[in-house]
Amino acid sequence: MFEVAIGLGVLVSLFFLETFGTTAGGIVVAGYIAMFLHQPWTILGSLAISFAVYLIVKLLGKVMFIYGRRRMVISILLGFIFGWLVRTYGLYTSIPADYSVNVIGYIIPGLIANSMAKQGITRTVTVMFLAAVIVRLMVNIIFRGELISIL
Repeated sequence: MFEVAIGLGVLVSLFFLETFGTTAGGIVVAGYIAMFLHQPWTILGSLAISFAVYLIVKLLGKVMFIYGRRRMVISILLGFIFGWLVRTYGLYTSIPADYSVNVIGYIIPGLIANSMAKQGITRTVTVMFLAAVIVRLMVNIIFRGELISIL
């Protein structure tokens, strides 16, 4: 089921890119977000890391040239490091939830931050959630509402 969501996420993201010229955070982000729509705290935790990475890259951009591939690599690397810190040291343990709050994927926060830097925060988050809901709907239709199990 997870692989289907990622594949559908790629297709839906490509549709949004070709039709509207906006990305859903990255080509695989919509599929990952779709699989975690039932865990809003995890999505918010991942978005918080993405926003922190976005701000750091923006600040770094004032003292060094960050564009294109450099921005992409720095964003993904910082997102990976912050995600690792959250996983290792349990920085989200104080958030009230019925499940453990975690970070989605290893490169997802960096991809989202990179898209935020390219096309803006509002546009990125809006298209990302719209694409994720469409992917989740398609997965539910394909699997006839079967409960989603993540890895």
